[in-house]
Amino acid sequence: MNLSTLLKPASGTAKDVLLLVARVALGVVFLAHGLQKFLTWGMAGTAAAFEGMGVPAPTASAWFAALVETVGGAALILGAFTSLFAALVTINMLGAMFIVHLPFGIWVAENGYELVLALAAGALALIAAGPGRLSVDAMLTRRSTAQAENKDAVAVGAR
Repeated sequence: MNLSTLLKPASGTAKDVLLLVARVALGVVFLAHGLQKFLTWGMAGTAAAFEGMGVPAPTASAWFAALVETVGGAALILGAFTSLFAALVTINMLGAMFIVHLPFGIWVAENGYELVLALAAGALALIAAGPGRLSVDAMLTRRSTAQAENKDAVAVGAR
């Protein structure tokens, strides 16, 4: 194996499997945090915690975070509307970073921003790379392309 082989990004099936693993890992973390807000702390508890952290509009922000993390996490796992939900979780994480975690430095053990920054970066990478072929998005794209090709074939045949 030469150096150029080692430096090439994954392609084909390997790329799709790696994107699936990345999506599922990121999605599980978001889903768990969203469900924690709903089921463990409850929305009143989450809003109270947000208020204590100085988050603006704590009740609305709590609902936004819980919904984006829960629905977004599930969507990332499935690879459904990946870019949309990756953008929403990125906005959510950057908000958490700038509103809450930045003053505490990088270390998560000191309430720092390392986790939210890593999660935002992972979501941005999914926007850049796409969800891969092992996703609902790819399935919908294939179906849509096939339907368009069928319509074109019917239109050509009708001439």
